[in-house]
Formats: sequence, structure tokens, C-alpha cells
Amino acid sequence: MTAHTAQNGGMTRCEHDSSPPFAGCWFLTGPTASGKTAVGLELAQRLEAEIISVDSMALYRGLDIGTAKPTAAEQARVRHHLLDVCDPHEESSVAQYLELATRAVEEIRQRGQRVLFVGGSPLYLKALLLGLFDGPPADWELRQELQDWAATTGPDALHARVAVVDPQAAARLHPRDTRRLVRALEVYELTGRPISHWQTQFDDSPGPLAGQAFALSWPRAQLYARIEQRVDAMFAAGLVAETERVLSAGRPLSRTARQAVGYREVLAHLEQGTSLDETIALVKTKTRQFAKRQLTWFRSLKMLRNMPLTADQSPAEIARAIHQAGAATEAAS
Repeated sequence: MTAHTAQNGGMTRCEHDSSPPFAGCWFLTGPTASGKTAVGLELAQRLEAEIISVDSMALYRGLDIGTAKPTAAEQARVRHHLLDVCDPHEESSVAQYLELATRAVEEIRQRGQRVLFVGGSPLYLKALLLGLFDGPPADWELRQELQDWAATTGPDALHARVAVVDPQAAARLHPRDTRRLVRALEVYELTGRPISHWQTQFDDSPGPLAGQAFALSWPRAQLYARIEQRVDAMFAAGLVAETERVLSAGRPLSRTARQAVGYREVLAHLEQGTSLDETIALVKTKTRQFAKRQLTWFRSLKMLRNMPLTADQSPAEIARAIHQAGAATEAAS
């Protein structure tokens, strides 16, 4: 993608592949449909903070409904950053995101405001908290070859191939997690070293952000009910029409943008004729699966503090509890 400054609405390429943790910032995460936006607004106002999005798909202009992007009114209430910074035909990466996040933090602090990261993209959150491992950028031609091979041989063969070159990664990755299995092979083919080697620096991180990093936690049944409601609301709000508008721009969606849950299934509906009812049901299933993967990632981030929620708590009450807990930790440090 073309390199521009954030002010010009594009993305800039990072000169290196690692970034130190964003010490002193606050973090609010949780699985999809857990209420991060509403709680984040309340918490930001308590902190006198500006919000930086931690959503890999909210970076894209025009992908609003499917990403549950904060509305214009919500963005007017609290200043937001790293929304709508690239076009859907452009690729994006964690390294690019970290560079833009670093700039945003500097700008916010120059205004005398605090920084609150809000969002649930697991890899982006992990990179913010622990840094980005020094692995190679995507090689799309090699990745496509590996994806084609996986489609022909099946996920079990893909997992077995990873187990040969990187047993540690194979033990950690689900046999059906094709995307990350392909990435593990890609890193090995490009560097001659397993991806688990590159990721060992995560284990050595001192984790200085403990206390100000919080994860919203719902009982599983309630979370799934919220997901069902979220998906129904997205389709009622015009997710299909929004996807058609993005396609009408005349440029194909980037590989990154096509992976967004919701849009990927709507694209199949538009391009392959999958029925709308089947599409809605599939989006619900894929969203539940994504939420499960998010929860697995969050459990691996030891500095995250779980905030168990109940249906009778308002966003303001949740934000107050988070603020009190984080402020107590700050005062003790």
C-alpha cells in the first residue's frame, strides 16, 4: 500500500518490527459484543483520556456496521484515533498499526490528556502490551501457495506439517486454525527458524502495564446471547448494503479486509449466492468462534485483569469499578 502520514488518511510503514510497551496507558478489551465501546466512553471521561482503537478492521473506511465502529455521536463525545485511516483495498499490518499508535500517544500526551486503548483485536493488543516479534512481513505469494496446498490436503495435513518444523507452535495452535498454521509455515520458510523462536521475547516481557489493562468478562451464555443480538442488529442496519457500497468502489478488497468476520460471509452471499438466512446464521457461528479465540488470547496475557459482569450493571457502573481498581494500583506503585 502507498505510504502516507496518518493525517493524509493512509498508513505508514514501520522502519522496524518491534515496539516497546506503551507504559502509562490504560487498556480496555474483551470479546466481541461485550460492550467495550459503551464502557470505554464512560472510562475515558473519568480518566480525561482520548481513545485509541484496537480493532484491526475499524482501520478501514466504509467498514462501519460490521465492525461496530463508534458512531459520529460517540466520537464527538470522546476523541477517537485510528479509525478510518486506510481504504478497503489497502493491506494493513500490526507493525503499521504500532507506528500509528505511537504517534497518536505522543499527540494525545502533548494535549495533556491520558490514553485509553479500547478494542478486541488480540494480536494488536498483544503487540501493544508486549511488543511485536521480529519476524518477516507477509509474503503474499508464498502465503497463497501454502493456502492452496492446505485447501487441497486438508487442515490435518497442514497441522502435521507445522508439527515437523515447529512442534511448539503445533502444540499451541488448533488443527483448524488454518490462518495461523499457514503463518507459522510462512515464517519458517522465510527465515529458517520456527515462529515459536521469534515469539519467545513475549515470555520475557516484564509486563509493566499490569493494573491498567482490563478485560470485560461475561458468562458464556450471556455473551453468546449478546452476539446473536449484535449480528441481527448489524443486518437490520444494512450490513449487506454497506458491503455492496464498498465493492462498488471498483477496487477489490484487500486480503486483510476480506478476512473480517461478517464481511467475509456477506461477500460469499453476494458473490456465490449463499442465501441471506444461511449467511446470518453463519455470521453468528463465526462470531462465536472468534469470541472463543479472543478469550484464549486474553487468558495468555497475564497482565489483563478480568472484570466479571452481570446484566444489571450499567456501562457507567462498570467504568467506575475499573477506574477505582486501576487508580488503586497506580497509587500503590
